[in-house]
Amino acid sequence: MKGTQLGELEEIVLLVVANLYDNAYGLLIKLEIEEKCNRSITISTVHNVLQRLADKGFLDSRYSDPTPERGGKRKLLFTVTKSGQQALEKSRDIRATLWSGIPKVAFDK
Repeated sequence: MKGTQLGELEEIVLLVVANLYDNAYGLLIKLEIEEKCNRSITISTVHNVLQRLADKGFLDSRYSDPTPERGGKRKLLFTVTKSGQQALEKSRDIRATLWSGIPKVAFDK
């Protein structure tokens, strides 16, 4: 497995995949990021991040059954692995530690 640190976009994509659970595929992930994060993203960027996360061992993928609305094409669905969950928890804990260490006066200017 490659590095365990998550970049910002990797963390967002991993969180979206976890939120979508068993229905996480490229286009839906893109739409969720745009809606929930108010952030524009291309489908190729989503696919690149999904591949990076899979290479790190943070995602598993499988093909769905063919669907009539997709002309018989299958979707590539993603789920978060145990390692992916651990990476998200580590990221959350680091952020919480940093937030809790900010003195109250730091934002009083």
